[in-house]
Amino acid sequence: MLYYSFANEKESSTSSTNNFIKWVDFNVTAEALKLTAKLDIDSHNNNEDIKYNWIELLSYLACKNGGNFKNFKKADLDSLVTKIENGETIQDLTQNLKFYDYYFESYSAILSNFIGSYSIESSSEDGSINFKEKYGIKAFLPIAKNYSFSHYDDFGNSRSYGFKRTHLGNDLMGSIGTPIVAVESGIVEHLGWNQYGGWRVGIRSFDGKRYYYYAHLRKNHPYSEGLEEGMSVKAGDVIGYLGMTGYSTEENVNNINVPHLHFGLQLIFDESQVDSPNEIWIDVYQIIEFLKANRSEVYMSNTETKDYSRKYDFIDDSFNE
Repeated sequence: MLYYSFANEKESSTSSTNNFIKWVDFNVTAEALKLTAKLDIDSHNNNEDIKYNWIELLSYLACKNGGNFKNFKKADLDSLVTKIENGETIQDLTQNLKFYDYYFESYSAILSNFIGSYSIESSSEDGSINFKEKYGIKAFLPIAKNYSFSHYDDFGNSRSYGFKRTHLGNDLMGSIGTPIVAVESGIVEHLGWNQYGGWRVGIRSFDGKRYYYYAHLRKNHPYSEGLEEGMSVKAGDVIGYLGMTGYSTEENVNNINVPHLHFGLQLIFDESQVDSPNEIWIDVYQIIEFLKANRSEVYMSNTETKDYSRKYDFIDDSFNE
């Protein structure tokens, strides 16, 4: 379900209009993400006449199921694809769907930079380094490749440290020191200690719509070498290491019972939503399930500090925009 409110009050000092989205309840399943992503990627890579946009497909399906993807059936997607293949356009099919624009804007805010063009480093037989251009998934699971983890859908669960509140993220259980990578390219907006999240990193996407929160990083050595506020990072770059810090006003304290990464995603439709009671955090469990297929491989790049770096360089078009 999506919630919009159009304020009758004075306009926000940070926006020319108050007609922006106030809440998003994201429950698109990993199955729906995978199926629509495949249609999008295959249609672009195979030079098909019809180019699918997975966000358009998901937005149409949301209108058909009332925003509840628990009711999603592959047959609904197949039916939509058949209509498009028979000559109907997504514009024709959605022009009378009341909430289509709402879903499209919300899903675009979440997923707009997950699929697109990029280049990835590859080695040739003669040992030279080349970059291969691709179109596909260019967001990464926050846990580096070849490192195990477990998780369950704990969004909205109760938390009591400091005050009674709900859990606004997904906990990924793993081993202390596991390299954590940036899901998307962006700018390091926050770095340092927070009594709830311990050592944490906050990265804002280049379009300003997504704020990624990585918390409870490792004691003593939480961040990757050279990471600083204000710097740009690429999707798949190592940004820190899994730990169990937090729940303390004193810095560098392990007060979390189980080592894990708290991973959260905040949507920002207007700057007035930043650091306010109007923050929008979404359930990322299904996104984590979707991103399991795309993981960044790392290696120990500094034996003295035991820091890790990504193994294969990555060129993201959005990084240079």
